[in-house]
Amino acid sequence: MKKLPIGIQTFENLIREGFAYVDKTQFVSSITLQGKYYFLSRPRRFGKSLFLSTLKAAFEGKQDLFEGLYLYDNWDWSETNPVLHISFGSGVMRSLDELGKTFSYILDQNEKKHGIETVYSDLKNRFSDLIQKCHAKYSRPVVILIDEYDKPILDSIEKPELAVEIREELKNYYSVIKDCDPYIRLTFITGVSKFSKVSLFSGLNNLEDITLSRSYATICGYTQNELEKVFADYLPGVDLEEVKKWYNGYSWLGEKVYNPFDVLLYLRNKEFSNYWFESGTPTFLIKLLQSRKYSVPELNDLKAGEKLLGSFDIDFIEVENLLFQTGYLTIKGLEKMTGMRRYTLGYPNQEVRQSLADYVLYYFTKAPVEQVNNSFALYESLRDLDMDRLHEIFHSFFASIPYDWYKEQQTAGYEAYYASIVYCYFATTGIDVRPEVHSNKGRLDLVVRLDNRVYVIEFKVVEQCGEEKALEQIKSKGYAEQFAGREIYLIGVEFSSEKRNIESFEWEKAG
Repeated sequence: MKKLPIGIQTFENLIREGFAYVDKTQFVSSITLQGKYYFLSRPRRFGKSLFLSTLKAAFEGKQDLFEGLYLYDNWDWSETNPVLHISFGSGVMRSLDELGKTFSYILDQNEKKHGIETVYSDLKNRFSDLIQKCHAKYSRPVVILIDEYDKPILDSIEKPELAVEIREELKNYYSVIKDCDPYIRLTFITGVSKFSKVSLFSGLNNLEDITLSRSYATICGYTQNELEKVFADYLPGVDLEEVKKWYNGYSWLGEKVYNPFDVLLYLRNKEFSNYWFESGTPTFLIKLLQSRKYSVPELNDLKAGEKLLGSFDIDFIEVENLLFQTGYLTIKGLEKMTGMRRYTLGYPNQEVRQSLADYVLYYFTKAPVEQVNNSFALYESLRDLDMDRLHEIFHSFFASIPYDWYKEQQTAGYEAYYASIVYCYFATTGIDVRPEVHSNKGRLDLVVRLDNRVYVIEFKVVEQCGEEKALEQIKSKGYAEQFAGREIYLIGVEFSSEKRNIESFEWEKAG
């Protein structure tokens, strides 16, 4: 049984030390045959660094590492190329000075590896000199691999002025690549975010973005077949459908894939948990959602144009773009019209849906113990069909939110705000919860399914709702008709923005 490659980002170490490897080397072949300048965006922990390491090993001619893999018989091993590997993944760059020191260290390591001496102290000229002298020394064109190219910017994303300064400095470094075209065999750049060519890659007009290319949709991540084939020894007794529900679902217009970090930790622990989500804290994202007054339930059905998904910049950060590029949303559908594309975005899987809801609640309440207790109590009240307890729990949701938070955010009058809180609590339990469900007579706020029961829930803010009560609206619109054949419960919840809590909670069994 081969070892699980948890956290292994170096291809040579992975192969030599007997770790399981999902063969992605066919992409190495196709990339090198079809182009010269590439860009790939994927969320964190998706295997970008491992792929760059695989490229590096191939161009350095380490044929023995590829025995049994696709590339072994599909590569010209008689030729090698000098490789410059640049990664900004280590540490946090909190200033231009730290960025300069980091890049200087990276250049120093590459110079030592290739035995190159330079007379330049300026980082831009030093980088250019390194490329040209490598080409002259080996009489072979140079391969440039840049990993986490955007991390220095993202480290300062909450300080826009500093982030812009860092962006401009990186732009200065990367501009070298265009002028060194005669000396380059391949440039491959990876990161989480795709900054527009104008803002960061103004010189690289021929940089091919393969992020949303169907041909490269599975270049990172594990497909269902790869999971079942490569990790077969770890799968006896594993409920594959449950694993798929929890961790599969990421899509870049091709076959859906798993996040490797999630799958590997699950296979080791045999416990479902939010492994990937816990590896990064989306505080900035939550703040942005609140400042733009986004309703959390609406995140599972967002519409975005091609331009919106195609670029990211500090000057104006679009929520949809950030959610997609960081992996909290993925592509669920694509509509094509003349000269236009529109994407439907949604949560990739249960881990992200449940974990993001849990984090939003934590941001609201800052009371994790009470939050967990409320979630457990919510599940139990539905399981036991205890509507009086459900009413009490709903009340406790909002009573736990500090007054200062209401005052600061000034969202107490928004119906979407109340719906978001309730939706998040349901989502944290893992219950099947669906917001904004359409019927032929309108759109109902929330549908919750547990076993054979369906709970149809409508929200209203009393200061804004007029005369029709929430429960009356469910019945008058016939919202429950589409669930005929099940045990159906109708719940009307009305909030008071003045009292900052529930004004009315009414329910009845349908039929």
